[in-house]
Amino acid sequence: QAQLKESGGGWVQPGGSLRLSCAASGFTLEHYAIGWFRQAPGKEREAVSCVWIHDSDTYYVDSVKGRFTISKDNAKNLVELQMNELQPEDTAVYYCATVDYCGGYGPGSANWWGQGTQVTVTS
Repeated sequence: QAQLKESGGGWVQPGGSLRLSCAASGFTLEHYAIGWFRQAPGKEREAVSCVWIHDSDTYYVDSVKGRFTISKDNAKNLVELQMNELQPEDTAVYYCATVDYCGGYGPGSANWWGQGTQVTVTS
């Protein structure tokens, strides 16, 4: 059974960093495009970043460019999202999902979802 599980969320002060992990089980993540999404209270879910087969094939929403970095660790069968210079507006539940593709305009349709991990940025 294919599953994704996020970890690494938590509370951090503005300007701090967190590293989210998305671990896959039941399938080889290397062959899939993976997206990170987030949903803040009262807001629609938005695509934050995605990665295609190689780490060079990535997408970032404008609000996180230069602060977030997505990467694949094929040996560990996981995708990570390094988040630096976090701001209160980054507060949300973060989800990873397999997506149909990762292109210049963002990820395609999502298929398998993880359960999410809470990120809270506040002083």
